Amino acid sequence: MTQDAGLPHGGKILVDALVTHGADLAFCVPGESYLAVLDALHDVRDKLPLIVCRQEGGAAFMAEAYGKLTGRPGICFVTRGPGASNASIGVHTAQQDSTPMILFVGQIGGDVVERDAFQEVDYRRMFGSMAKWVAQIDRAERIPEMISHAFHVAVSGRPGPVVLALPEDMLTTRTTAPATERYHRVAASPNMRDMAKMRHLLQLARRPIMILGGGGWTPEACANIQRFAERNHLPVACAFRRQDLFDNLHGLYAGDVGLGIAPKLQQRLQQADLVICVGARLGEATTNGYTLFDVPRMKQRFVHVHPGPEELGHVYQADLMINSGMPEFAEAAAVLGPAESENWVEWAEGAHADYEESRAPVAVPGPVNPSEIVTWLAKRLPRDAIVTNGAGNFAGWVHRFYPYAPMRTQLGPTNGAMGYGVPAAVGAKAVHPDRMVVAFAGDGDFMMNGQELATAVQYGLPIVIIVINNGMYGTIRMHQEREYPARVHGTALANPDFPALARAYGGHGELVEATADFPAAFERAVASGKPSIIEVRIDPDVITTRTTLTNIRAKAQQTAG
Repeated sequence: MTQDAGLPHGGKILVDALVTHGADLAFCVPGESYLAVLDALHDVRDKLPLIVCRQEGGAAFMAEAYGKLTGRPGICFVTRGPGASNASIGVHTAQQDSTPMILFVGQIGGDVVERDAFQEVDYRRMFGSMAKWVAQIDRAERIPEMISHAFHVAVSGRPGPVVLALPEDMLTTRTTAPATERYHRVAASPNMRDMAKMRHLLQLARRPIMILGGGGWTPEACANIQRFAERNHLPVACAFRRQDLFDNLHGLYAGDVGLGIAPKLQQRLQQADLVICVGARLGEATTNGYTLFDVPRMKQRFVHVHPGPEELGHVYQADLMINSGMPEFAEAAAVLGPAESENWVEWAEGAHADYEESRAPVAVPGPVNPSEIVTWLAKRLPRDAIVTNGAGNFAGWVHRFYPYAPMRTQLGPTNGAMGYGVPAAVGAKAVHPDRMVVAFAGDGDFMMNGQELATAVQYGLPIVIIVINNGMYGTIRMHQEREYPARVHGTALANPDFPALARAYGGHGELVEATADFPAAFERAVASGKPSIIEVRIDPDVITTRTTLTNIRAKAQQTAG
């Protein structure tokens, strides 16, 4: 190809394509492999701002959080080899969480490919089982075509991640390329026959329950599914870390179906005679290791609605399987004639009463009670506040005691990725600077991506990070005590002074060592106008919302004895 200085280079063609498809924010860690893209982004700073992060895993988590919040693909740029490897955690999260995302990876030039060149990786093999589509753009004139395809793949059917490798020499090639129009989401819709059959199954039921989960939801879809539940007086539970799909204060909300499920809700699900699952895959976390329901046939009648046809019948064989996008199904359900809901009025009211009972604060050892702190936050935070968390037992306090509003007020990784909460909060505040954003992290969890506090400071994003510090990898310690009681090894942590660390980054820091001290510390953090860390030191014995390490160890020793 003739190098004509009057023509745009591949980096500009790519950035122009992103603007065409409505991209309005991108996250990156810069690399020399895609300098042409950075050059092109310089010219569209007003249309497509760039947030520069401190580690590729944090950048990918921010893009994934963007995808969750907006329903549009989160855009992330990283460099080749180690950069792509770091970013893979965000791709895995997007895959398991059904989040639209596009990861662009700078790649070696075509002149040295297959020589095991510096940082060379075959990304089709690396990401092949982790993304919906992985490709490499080898010709600059095909950039608009492949970017268009990437957007369509990321948002259509079951949403998910796309990975595109960008050879360095391709990005510097100057050429012309045909333009495309903005992408359009493609989704299946339920047919009238399926909706009529679902209504018939509802009419036969006496103890029905609906479970909401998965990706691809919109505020309108959530409102429509609420109308469907109200018309049929149908109790609604939400899958693991999808609690913001239904207003938790609504009289039909029954609780969350995930790790640490409330015993009464678990019993109610097993007593149900009809389960309508909308959007959720019913994966391992939501089914308590596939023990909540019989595999492959539940004893309950089962309706499964999912945007990905490959998921229907994958684990559970349903009485009715509906391949549909969430907005399409919710719209059809909202106008469906009501069933004989008077048959289960008491059942539905009892489900919500159980939920309200389960979120009453509990007694714990030590001077700090996380349940009381979260209960206070539930009254203090605006209903549209965004609450993020990473992975660890600490998150159970938020999931159990914080009533989420719909949608999108919860950002948590269903794949159990540690280090998610802080970058997700940074990404959320960048998307919604007018909303309060609070991140929950464990001490081990925070240290995996806590450096993104520097990103929050750099861009003036005043998030509040609550670090629950028990001096250990708590979840692993819990399992360790169950399997090998009193033989503690490899789970203890020596931590920094978290408030001092916040100040070192240019933020605000607070230390809480008693429950009564938390409200004032929180108000000072908010009033500072800076990204803040509130370190909450809890008794190490406070391991979950329902038991202690002492009880776990004693039970394990008794069983072994």
